[in-house]
Amino acid sequence: MNRLYPSTAALCLALAGLSATWAAQAADVLITADRLLDVRAGRMIPNPEILVRDGRVVSVNSKAGAAQAAEGVTRIALPGMTLVPGLIDMHVHLDSDPTYGGYKYLEYNDRFWSALSVVHAGRTLDAGFTTVRNLGAEDWNDVGLGQAIEAGKVRGPRIIPAGWSFGPTGSHCDSTYFPPSMDQKKPYNADNPDEVRKSVRSLRKYGAQVIKVCATGGVFSRNTEPGQQQMSLAELRAAVEEAQQWGLRVAAHAHGAAGIKDAIRAGVNTIEHASLIDDEGIALAKKHGAWLSMDIYNGDYTAAEGKKNGVLEDNLRKDREVTEIQRQNFKRAHAAGVKMVFGTDAGVHPHGGNGKQFAVMVKYGMTPLQAIQSATINAAEALARKDLGVIEAGRYADMVAVAGDPTADVRLLEAPAVVIKGGEVVKGGAPR
Repeated sequence: MNRLYPSTAALCLALAGLSATWAAQAADVLITADRLLDVRAGRMIPNPEILVRDGRVVSVNSKAGAAQAAEGVTRIALPGMTLVPGLIDMHVHLDSDPTYGGYKYLEYNDRFWSALSVVHAGRTLDAGFTTVRNLGAEDWNDVGLGQAIEAGKVRGPRIIPAGWSFGPTGSHCDSTYFPPSMDQKKPYNADNPDEVRKSVRSLRKYGAQVIKVCATGGVFSRNTEPGQQQMSLAELRAAVEEAQQWGLRVAAHAHGAAGIKDAIRAGVNTIEHASLIDDEGIALAKKHGAWLSMDIYNGDYTAAEGKKNGVLEDNLRKDREVTEIQRQNFKRAHAAGVKMVFGTDAGVHPHGGNGKQFAVMVKYGMTPLQAIQSATINAAEALARKDLGVIEAGRYADMVAVAGDPTADVRLLEAPAVVIKGGEVVKGGAPR
């Protein structure tokens, strides 16, 4: 009876290959710099040595030579640099490009946007954002892109995808630009609590890791106004209850005061935009621990470039009406102690410019440290992730390096010199 046993030589070769692979995976990385920003304590650690193994931080020491790295360690020396945790943008649309406003996008095939999302992911990573939450994409572009990045096929940040965002028929999340003869509608529209539950289940089934609902009208839809509430309290509660059952969190697009308050009452985790939040909404956010994600930079871009990009006048009007009110409400909510995360709505402005929002947040009341915390430790907490947002043992070795002190000049984070993801330099300096 013949048996297909491998030869001794073949077995030895296979074991040697496995041993070499394991050694490569187990190789340590030692990262050094002049300073490290401890976002938890809000202080600088001098002369940090960060030991990394398999993409995660093993230890952080502030004494030169304290780390006990294995022989053959890869060293990443960043003299003169300050290390900050990899940045997290809680609201992006990687398959959107603001230069195709209004109806201009109809000139292109559906897969055009899938291809652009790859370019946008690379630009986002180069900007220092090692994790993003993609709150709404056509055709599952964010789910597929995230898989390609995880497989090492393309460059980009870690992606927490929502898949399709949804709301009721005719809402901001529906297709609102076309006449009835074209019968355009988004696939997960939901017009009662049971339909909401089914949409949540379907989105999770196909890869959504967060649920995005549209509680109010919006700026860049047609035939909706930002202040209009579009989902009832019962529908919002159904979304939250169903998502929680599956272990998912919910983000609600909500500009209007009434929709914001019902979203908070329903238990939504993050309120996106929150432009017209009132005193009652601020009090509710504090009471329930809801996070506000207020995109207070992108109005500058839309005002400067929107008309040239083809954005319709009605959308430009809404943007003009909302931008400064949103910024003043950001200032009020922050002063009141509401929890804040960093979300830019990139895709409404160009990808890679995410870091420009830091300076606007400082202009409207935050310290540079608070703005940085919104994009690091706060964002990780809002995501319920203990593997992101801080440079400490057990978390991903994601970080950016800048030449200077970003707690004194937050604009340094607009263009980090070096970006490290999972202990690997993906932009800038080389290992030494």
